[in-house]
Formats: sequence, structure tokens, C-alpha cells
Amino acid sequence: MGASFQTVAVFAKTRSEVNRAGLTEALTSILAIVEKCGASVLLDAETREILDIPGRAGYTLAEIGEKADVAVVLGGDGTMLSIARELAAYDVPLIGINFGRLGFITDIALHQVPDVLVQMLGGRYESDRRTVLEGEVLHEGVAALRTHALNDIVISHGMGGGLVEFTVRVNGVTMYNQRADGVILATPTGSTAYALSANGPILHPSLAGMVLVPVAPHTLSNRPIALPDDVEIELELTEVRDASAFFDMQSYQTLAPGDIVRARRSKRVATLLHPEGYNHFATLRQKLHWNVFSSDPHGRA
Repeated sequence: MGASFQTVAVFAKTRSEVNRAGLTEALTSILAIVEKCGASVLLDAETREILDIPGRAGYTLAEIGEKADVAVVLGGDGTMLSIARELAAYDVPLIGINFGRLGFITDIALHQVPDVLVQMLGGRYESDRRTVLEGEVLHEGVAALRTHALNDIVISHGMGGGLVEFTVRVNGVTMYNQRADGVILATPTGSTAYALSANGPILHPSLAGMVLVPVAPHTLSNRPIALPDDVEIELELTEVRDASAFFDMQSYQTLAPGDIVRARRSKRVATLLHPEGYNHFATLRQKLHWNVFSSDPHGRA
């Protein structure tokens, strides 16, 4: 049992391909539920502008960070990643409602909202703190980009194809030199995203670790490796035709030979809230369609 919330920020997915009518309907319902629970609403300014919810003021991220007790995010995992990275700076916890496809971290289905959201806003929830990475791209020793990632930091070749050549260092010590299509540095949260598609291991969210996964490495003996999360990772481009560094696949920086992508665990932590009874293994069974014996009573999601 947690604390109840008095001031609730609400965000919604705003990309153009979204079913706007359905999103507006779902958002309006959520706003009504929040107010019925006796909480005040802070509607994200971009959400207010794009969806044009009448009679509602819009608030900046800084205002929300200073005032909100919790944020409700209506969208897919990408929307949740974007908002979680920003609100981690203010230690505002998040509730994710799935209006996307997979829904690993936006784990509340729309049909559950009327019952589950009321319970969670009243203090009945499970809290889950997730590691955030801070990264920078150094060009000739100067930071060209500094940002954060909740899922992963990825180096990938561009439209020209070909292999990316890079050196990996851990706390200043060279781990290996490699040629590959790219390389992924993922948090436990990101271990079920791109890293999983590249045959990386799944890390439980409570683990204090991260995983480094080469993408289609030229040396087949080069395998994914799990690392402690208190180390500093450097990925130096030694030869590149056309490559970029991506942070949660939402911000990026083009790379030149000699550029260094440096990453470490951030002091920021993203706090995700789930319904009572939440279990990570149940999420994996549901989202990854893991099979269990039908006679196993513990196999039910």
C-alpha cells in the first residue's frame, strides 16, 4: 500500500499516426476519473495543444515536475520512455496506460482503467524503480550531445550499410575491438527491447546491471555480456562510413571516426507504478507469449 495522490499530471501520445478520436475519448475518460478521485489535474501543454481538450489549461514539463505527485501516461512504450526520462529529474513516479502495441512498461490496458486507476490513485500499487543511463557523444574531446536513456544507447550504421568498427572500454580498460552492424548498451528495462531482438539476455528490473550486445558481429565468438551498473562504458568509433548514436531511439547524434560515446548510470531513477499484484514474470509470459504446461497452476498470467 502506497500513498494517495493529490496532484496528477496527465500525458498522452501525440504523434500524427495515432487514432486521435480514440485517444481523445480515452484521455477525457482518464481526466474524469482523476477528478472523481478528488485529485487536481495538470494536463501536459503539448497534449493540450495537439488534442485540443476544451476548458483545460496546459502545463510545461518544469511546472509538472515541481507540482505533480504522479504522472499518468496514455500511449505506448515510446511515449512512456520519453516522459520517464524527463520526469526522473523531478522524481515524479509514472503510471502507464497502454495505447500502443506491446506495452512492456505501459502495462495497464484501456479496459482496466476505470477500476485499476482509481485503486492506484488511492494508494494501492506496486512501486518499481528503474535505472537510467546518462550518455554523451564526444567529438574531438568536446561534448556534441548529452542526454539520458531509460532503455538503451545504440550505435548503428546508417543508410549506407556496411560494418561499424569500434573499441569498447570499461572503466578505461579495453574490453575488445569489434566490427559489427552496431552495438547496444541496455539497462534491465531495455533488455526486453532492441537488445532482446539481437539475442541479448533478459535482465530482471531489480538487477544492478546492464548488458552490452553486439549487433551481427563480424567475429562470431563475440557474445552479449552483462556488466555491473557502476562502471563507465566508452565506445570509440575507429572506422565508420555512416553511423549514429541513438538514445532510446528518440534522440541521436551522427558519428565520425574518433568520436566517443560515453555512458554511465545516472543519479536519476525512473519510478514506475503498477497495479497491485504486478509480477514481472507474468508480464514476460504475456508479452513474449511464453508457453507453460497447462497443468501448472503458476503458469497463469
